[in-house]
Formats: sequence, structure tokens, C-alpha cells
Amino acid sequence: MTTHWSAADLRLIDASRELEIAVRRADGSLRRWLPIWVVCTGEQAYVRTWHRRDTGWFGQALRSRRARIRVPGLEADITIEDIGDASDQVTADINDAYRTKYGQSGADSMVTATATATTTTLRLHPE
Repeated sequence: MTTHWSAADLRLIDASRELEIAVRRADGSLRRWLPIWVVCTGEQAYVRTWHRRDTGWFGQALRSRRARIRVPGLEADITIEDIGDASDQVTADINDAYRTKYGQSGADSMVTATATATTTTLRLHPE
């Protein structure tokens, strides 16, 4: 069963310039914390990589599907969903959220055709 973010948690996540993510290893331990841009739309939290990576944090996240995130006022275990079946509207909403939060020039690398390919966007669910 998928749980949902509380409105307060979403406000904390969205108010943060970036969140820190630590992907879980197979044994449950955490890898190192890494900063990543995050946006919220449609009562969900999303992260992207600016290009597809089968290695590094993104590849690890795709394999483990589990991580821990933190922003000021919140630290939470999460499950990770690759939104390969995202609709055009969800993709457009995420692109708009990146542009609004990070500015047109700042968000450029996050809303390119490569970055908006549904295989590079992850939805974060609280455990």
C-alpha cells in the first residue's frame, strides 16, 4: 500500500532548495548523502537526473527502490518509483514545477527532452 505525504511534509520538501538523499544498499545501510533538486506537484515529490545514469546515485536508486531523504524539519524513509508510465500532463506539471522553483535558466537542464524522458524522473513515496 502506497502512503501519501502529509501537507506539512510536502510544504517542507517544496520549501527546500534541494533535499539530501541517501540510497539504501541491499543490506539496508545508507550510502552517502547527496544533494538533489526536488519539486512537488499534484501532492507528490519528484527528483530527476539531468541525464540517464545506470551508475551513481540514480542507478543505485533505480536498483534499490529505497532511500532516506532529509530537508530542514523532516527526515524520512522513502520508496522510489520510476514513473516510466507518466502521462504527458504529469511530465508537463513536473517541468513547470522545476521552472517555477529554479527559474527558467536554472531549470533548463532539468526540462530538456533527455531529462523529461519518463525514465529519468523518480517519484518519492514516504514509507
